[in-house]
Formats: sequence, C-alpha cells, structure tokens
Amino acid sequence: MLDFLTIGIILGLSAGLAPGPLLTLVISETLQHDIKSGVKVALAPIITDLPIIILTIFVLAKLSNFRNILGIISLTGGCVVLFMGYESICSKGVELNTQPAQERSLTRGILANALNPHPYLFWFSVGAPTITKAVNINVIAPLVFICSFYILLVGSKILLAVLVGNSRSFLTNKVYIYTMRFLGMVLCLLAFVLFRDGLRLLGVI
Repeated sequence: MLDFLTIGIILGLSAGLAPGPLLTLVISETLQHDIKSGVKVALAPIITDLPIIILTIFVLAKLSNFRNILGIISLTGGCVVLFMGYESICSKGVELNTQPAQERSLTRGILANALNPHPYLFWFSVGAPTITKAVNINVIAPLVFICSFYILLVGSKILLAVLVGNSRSFLTNKVYIYTMRFLGMVLCLLAFVLFRDGLRLLGVI
C-alpha cells in the first residue's frame, strides 16, 4: 500500500506543479483577481475528473482478461509518464500574459480541465490501471492512491496560487525550476516501471 501512496504523491505533485492550461489559469486568475480566485480554479479537477475515473475503470474492467491489451495500455502509460518527465526536466518556468477579465474562476477552471485531453489520457493509461492494480491488494489501497494524488494535485496548485499571489516572480525562479527537474527525473523512473509491467503483461519478460 505504501507503493500506491508514493505513486499518488509523485504523480499528484508532478501534475500539480507542471505548466499547462489549468496551472496557467490558476496563476492568471490569481494575478487578475486574488488568491481566492486561483484556489477556486485549483479545485476544478475534483469536480471534472470523477466521471473520467469511473468511465476508465469501467472500460478497463471489461478488458481485465485481455492481458495483451492491458500490456499495451501500460506501455502507453509509460510513454505518457516519460513525456511528463521530459517536459518537467526541460521546464524553464511559466510565462504569463494576463489580461483583465470578469471573475468566473471555478467555471473557467472546470471548462479548462474538462476540455483538456491530458486528464482523459492520464486516467486511461496511468491512473485507472494503477487503481485496478491497487484493488488486488485491498479495498483501502485505491483510496490511498486517489486521495494522495488529489491532495498533492490540488494542494500544490493552491500553494502556487498563494506563492504567486505574494511574489509574481516565483514561477520563474530557480526553486520552482529545479523542483520540476527533480520531479521529472522521478517520473522517468516511474515510466520504466510501467514499461516493465507492460512487457510482463505482453509476455516479453
């Protein structure tokens, strides 16, 4: 169960800090309005991801007896995580060009996350297979993974909103950049674990 807690923490923290549409919106709403607006956007994944999780778990449950398909999904997940790691290692901070706008932070956050293909790809290729594996351990393990993932995902975005609200240069300073690069290396290691699992399912190793 400690493995799923660790995976949830690594993936949640990496996804929470990584540059992308939702993080950009968190920061822009913070700068245009206030920290409270940024926090509202950060909460959006809790609302939008639940249907995605249910759908992907349902699909994978139907494929549970098809080891080759699950192996391909695991390899795809490895590619997704490896790409996330590469992007994190290459991160040079976040540049923003904010324009004044009406405060509709939560609505904007929900739309940004719902229309972003990354959550769908992540949950189908990485998140849902991890939950499926966790279920084989015990009932608590998948909850540990999901809770740790979202606490770190949402919590890190809220923390960034607070930090940026107090210092606009934070997203371009060395602390943020080096943190992203370290997380990128950890993600690359996790990607190879997914590659190994995929090759085992395919009977290659």
